[in-house]
Amino acid sequence: MSRLLALVALGLAIVSTAGGCSGRSRDAIGGTDATTAIELLNVSYDPTRELYRDINQVFVRHYAEEHGRAVDIKQSHAASGSQARAVIDGLEADVITLAVWPDVEAVAKAGLVRSDWGKRFDNQSVPYHSVVVFVVRKGNPKGIKDWPDLVKGDVSIITPNPKTSGNGKYSFLAAWGSVLATGGGEDDAKAFVTELYRRTPVLDTGARAATATFSQKGIGDVHLTFENEAHLEVDESGGQLEIVYPSRSIRVDPPVAVVDTNVDKKGTRHAAEAYLGFLYSPEGRAIIAKHHYRPWGENPPTPAVGEAWPAVVMFDISLLGGWEAAAPMFFGEGGVFDAIYQPNGG
Repeated sequence: MSRLLALVALGLAIVSTAGGCSGRSRDAIGGTDATTAIELLNVSYDPTRELYRDINQVFVRHYAEEHGRAVDIKQSHAASGSQARAVIDGLEADVITLAVWPDVEAVAKAGLVRSDWGKRFDNQSVPYHSVVVFVVRKGNPKGIKDWPDLVKGDVSIITPNPKTSGNGKYSFLAAWGSVLATGGGEDDAKAFVTELYRRTPVLDTGARAATATFSQKGIGDVHLTFENEAHLEVDESGGQLEIVYPSRSIRVDPPVAVVDTNVDKKGTRHAAEAYLGFLYSPEGRAIIAKHHYRPWGENPPTPAVGEAWPAVVMFDISLLGGWEAAAPMFFGEGGVFDAIYQPNGG
């Protein structure tokens, strides 16, 4: 099966961003034919379509100017866990920009990414952060202000499936951690999250599908999602949706990695490493901020002149024991989520 047919069989949408100019360059920059564009495939999670569309357009220009070589960047987007599995099963990603640490680590354990991937870029290879927030209907008719309000009255909640979605995992952990962070115990957290998912009428496999369920299909009173996705959702709603920031929430840390086996086979390592490195550059950080991701580093740029990042007390995955403990405990076969979730509120 050809590579194109294989991608179609996997059901993955591939979007290409080409740019730059042809010219002569060293073989180390990408193959022996310097007149041919270097092709990169970025396999990413659901909500990053718009972010990487803009990143790609600027990066290809910079790379051509600096190295005299054109780059053609293709994008693939789906639920983070599904994307990790697709790469493991043969999707020839040059870089992966996934939602959660366990998904990149799964690709590493499959032998495609070196085990030191978290040390190869700054901030444990996390160039930007987000935070789980609430999206509500215009005027916030259910009066949702903080986590306890999610389980009052007849509130209905939309959030993606934590078994497949990075957004879903972080939303689950944000809810659980909100109880621990305010002095509650494990039993309190389990009771709260059990009630939360009892109020969840549908679990989409990925973040963008959950956005469509809430904003386009009109299902649910509140949508738990990443800050960046919330802004896009509200902007496209024509004034029908609003964002509510809870008093505290989990910090979202989406990691990135070069897929070593693939870039070495394809001769694309130089461009792939430069691509991920661009995310830490001043221009890359500005694009990241424009899309309401919070760039890592001191004095992060804001989405627009005069804006400020809304204040929210953040905790990270360490509150729940770190990913190595939390992933199997909460989302593994027979784990906490399997024990508490009853489809259709049963």
